Amino acid sequence: MRQSAQVLPPRPEVRACMADLGAAKAAFSPVPDKYYGAGCSTVGTVRLASLKSDDAKLGLTNLGPVSCPLAETFAGWARFGADRAAQQILGSPIVRIETMGSYNCRNVAGSSRRSAHATANAIDVSGFVLADGRRITVASNWNDQSPKVRKFFATIQASACKRFGTVLGPAYNAAHKDHLHLELSGKAYCR
Repeated sequence: MRQSAQVLPPRPEVRACMADLGAAKAAFSPVPDKYYGAGCSTVGTVRLASLKSDDAKLGLTNLGPVSCPLAETFAGWARFGADRAAQQILGSPIVRIETMGSYNCRNVAGSSRRSAHATANAIDVSGFVLADGRRITVASNWNDQSPKVRKFFATIQASACKRFGTVLGPAYNAAHKDHLHLELSGKAYCR
């Protein structure tokens, strides 16, 4: 007996989101919906290859499936929040955003509640590579001696807090000492 491997087209709201993501000049590929059980799934997700800044391509590292709405929000934050802040504050645009991943079937640390990562609705950003060759990471530079680097991180976190429902960084707890957790949720929690 053969099993059917039928792939259904994305729902209309996901198709609309993908059209908007394409209009923002993001390079991505749709990911087939998958249900892994135990509250974990990748439904309506895309795999981002790169994003577009005002005048260049923004590379991405270590990023798995993300929900299309999260990808769209992330693309806007990367261009208008992070890259413009890097240009204005640090004097150099971003060429690559480094992440610690997105989808991961797991609970919130220390709880029995599923993480937003379990449904591909969160991205952990760990650092940035600038066009001038500098690499600035949350782990090494969050409390940097340079006031400009500290201002950059404060600015991009504030920008993220306006776009994402939950933003957690080093001030939240030790589990976030090396990244910014950007989560698309209905909550407004920024720490």
